[in-house]
Amino acid sequence: MFKISIVEEGSQRRLMLEGRLIGPWTAEVQSAWKTAGEDLQGRNLVVDLTNVTHIGAEGECTLFKLMRDGAKFSCNGVLTKHVLKQLARKCRGNP
Repeated sequence: MFKISIVEEGSQRRLMLEGRLIGPWTAEVQSAWKTAGEDLQGRNLVVDLTNVTHIGAEGECTLFKLMRDGAKFSCNGVLTKHVLKQLARKCRGNP
């Protein structure tokens, strides 16, 4: 199961992802990212991964694409933070 929500929080718009970020949902995440990025009116757009329980290979590719497009992320789990750190290195071209 996977859920995507857009939450307005003052100076931020949060794209909330919940559940397993795997193949079938990656296109939905990319579409939601584009939709959430419209008409920000000076607000920051943050992809919130706090409630993501698993990130599959396709999910990593999607997060990498979002990162390349300038996405900012919020998360709590050690594993999720590690995945984002590795993707950031890859995005900057570092091994």
